[in-house]
Amino acid sequence: MTRPIRVIQWATGSMGKACLRAVLDDDRFQLVGLFVYGEAKAGRDAGEIARRPDTGVFATRSIDEILSLDADVVIHAPMLSAPYVGHDADVKRLLESGKNVISINHYFEPAALGRTYAEGLADSALKGGATLAGTGVNPGWVAERMAANAASLCLSHRNISTREIIDCATVPNPDYVFGALGFGSGPGQIDLTNGPLADTFTAMFSQSVEGLAVRLGLSLDRFEPDHAVRLAERDLTIAAGVIREGTVSATTWRVHGLIDGVRRITHEVNWIMDPAQAPFAGKPHWEIEIDGLPGVRIAMDLVDTAPDGMRTKPEQFAVAAMVLQAIPRVIVAPPGLLRL
Repeated sequence: MTRPIRVIQWATGSMGKACLRAVLDDDRFQLVGLFVYGEAKAGRDAGEIARRPDTGVFATRSIDEILSLDADVVIHAPMLSAPYVGHDADVKRLLESGKNVISINHYFEPAALGRTYAEGLADSALKGGATLAGTGVNPGWVAERMAANAASLCLSHRNISTREIIDCATVPNPDYVFGALGFGSGPGQIDLTNGPLADTFTAMFSQSVEGLAVRLGLSLDRFEPDHAVRLAERDLTIAAGVIREGTVSATTWRVHGLIDGVRRITHEVNWIMDPAQAPFAGKPHWEIEIDGLPGVRIAMDLVDTAPDGMRTKPEQFAVAAMVLQAIPRVIVAPPGLLRL
């Protein structure tokens, strides 16, 4: 009988817990370790954190304990870091200890951050005989997979645009909402050109643009960020607190990929707190639009089919699904960087 795949879950925010539950619910996998950042979770059984039966695996804040474990793969799901590369040291240690790593926030297309940067990650993977990959729904799916497939309908194309709108009103973590995502900031408080948020999301979504370009056989000259915010038109009471009228209620993180000065790929992610606010009202979760021969327009939505009382959101299920589908591929891949 084939043994289960041994998994370490790294971090248990909303996405991390969705991945943790998916691992515990699937007989193909065996949870062998759990890393957490908060003191309140340390020492607790993974099952308690995931709202599942006890597992005998207890959460730890010690990376040395995690490194000592015998595991096939680490599901790396920490909160976004500013700077964006802030988790690299931990990831390199995991790789060098011989553990494959799948990230939901980074490492989709590291070459978009520079060849030297990607080579540094690859060196750590090769040193440990391990594989590093990133997957998720955005980045990881809508541009890299869906838009690439849609482009196969076109004899030629001038621009491929992907757009996502995410309602964040139910995200409960104030540090994430008001810190990592920038909601509630005053007018002009977020530097959309060189600030930490802009740098983080330019780096993150440039990987989607590069990933699509690679799949289409395009060689981009450069990336061009084009970010924006919208201010609340009224006070908004959300799960994490209150966003006051006149403060940031929506962020648009947009990156273009250029060839010979022409925008060939545009990837846009809108995180919003007021679904009724223009221009987001009535729009689908994802849109793909291709200016080509022929043109293509696709609208897609995730549908909430969870049982009553279940807090897990469709996008959390979707990310967990992408991760679990990636695990078998990652553990048999040759050491280095893997494009999923």
